[in-house]
Amino acid sequence: MPRTTAGLVASLLAAFWLAGCGTIDRPEGGIIRLDSQTWRPTEDPRIRAGDTARVEALATEIGDRLWRAQEPPVILALSGGGANGAYGAGVLAGWTESGSRPAFQVVTGVSTGALAAPFAFLGPEWDDELRGAYAEGRTRDLLGWRSFAALVTPGLFDSGTLKDLVEAYVTPELLRQIAIEHARGRRLLIVTTNLDAQESVIWDMGVLASQGGDQAVELFREVLLASASIPGVFPPVMIPGVDDQGRLVEEMHVDGGVNTPFLGIPESLLTVTTPTRAPEGTALYVLINGQIGRTQVITRGTLPAILARAYDTMSKANLRTSLAVNLAFAERNGLGLYVAAIPDGVEASSLDFDPESMAALFERGRAAAAAGAAWTKLEGPVPEAVAGPEAAPSVTPEG
Repeated sequence: MPRTTAGLVASLLAAFWLAGCGTIDRPEGGIIRLDSQTWRPTEDPRIRAGDTARVEALATEIGDRLWRAQEPPVILALSGGGANGAYGAGVLAGWTESGSRPAFQVVTGVSTGALAAPFAFLGPEWDDELRGAYAEGRTRDLLGWRSFAALVTPGLFDSGTLKDLVEAYVTPELLRQIAIEHARGRRLLIVTTNLDAQESVIWDMGVLASQGGDQAVELFREVLLASASIPGVFPPVMIPGVDDQGRLVEEMHVDGGVNTPFLGIPESLLTVTTPTRAPEGTALYVLINGQIGRTQVITRGTLPAILARAYDTMSKANLRTSLAVNLAFAERNGLGLYVAAIPDGVEASSLDFDPESMAALFERGRAAAAAGAAWTKLEGPVPEAVAGPEAAPSVTPEG
């Protein structure tokens, strides 16, 4: 673990006793008593993981559209990874430079991947926004002492810098463009974790963008902010919802990566064992904002080092399990599964928001993709690392 990260973790742990001072006042039973004239009910863009009927309906709709597509269907799944999202942003930009970036029928995002997903969904014309968000110093104060807020919020750092970043890029024009693509049958899906229900929530951001107006813009921003809000580091985001009795309730949403590292094949489809052959050339690209392989190091005998090492170990194991399950589905149904990740041996930390480090990661991802060396096709067991020459098929460039 880099010394800068170890120092940050030590500082966080030293401050944890203060974190109990910051709280969010919640209404009794979570019920919001709000005048109906101030709340305009619309089609709910969220799909709860426990709502089997809606999850299966979404999977069926996407599957039908993909199987009827004139071009080989392509899905892009962006993982979580905090500051390591700079690498994924660089891969997307370099992929454009290579001339082989495909048009994605479905784009999904979790955590930092949620922040990049709208730009990836809209295509190469938005690469400058990706670079601006990840590689031009806008994260400088994200975890700085100026943002320390454990005394007043249930998170060690205020989310003001992250909120400013989201508000700067999520504009009415961005929603208008997403709505246009949604009407064409493409889908943008973002994942948050509802802590109250202990379940993942898939947000159909095209449905939300199509509603238009200030309410849609505000909720769109809140969903992205929630998906990127690491519990304990940033405060959760409170989002209104409707319970089974039709009452307006307050839900606590946090990082989508709490439950899943990325959203590839919908969960309800992963357990289907009867093969349904996908059209020739169908591909799932999983862009990992982090590393996959195990690394052998001597863990220092300090609490910060032990906790950081344990978290990294748990995250990698969860990631490899998710890749293995998606790979099994892909092999049964004739999909190609391609993965890009930060090469093992490269110093990277999800909590290192230093602008110079993020700019270097962005450039590493850009150079790898531009040279055709970012993507590896997974076949057989999930490897301990994914790094090597380009193995993705030739595709029609996007745009």
